[in-house]
Amino acid sequence: MSASYKRLWKMLIDKDMKKKDLAAKAGISTYTINKLNRGDNVTTDVLAKICKALDCTVDDIMEFVEK
Repeated sequence: MSASYKRLWKMLIDKDMKKKDLAAKAGISTYTINKLNRGDNVTTDVLAKICKALDCTVDDIMEFVEK
């Protein structure tokens, strides 16, 4: 299984936000945004920062999918 962040990217579109806006609001680096974009592993701290910045839950921004 791998993590999919398609829900996060859709949420950004719905909120009219760019990835760099998310990085600034959540206090995460552009390197971390790139990791998310590739579907790489990130820490739960990063996910928590994103959820706090977007006022959502982890289920709202990611899901696990079969490879």
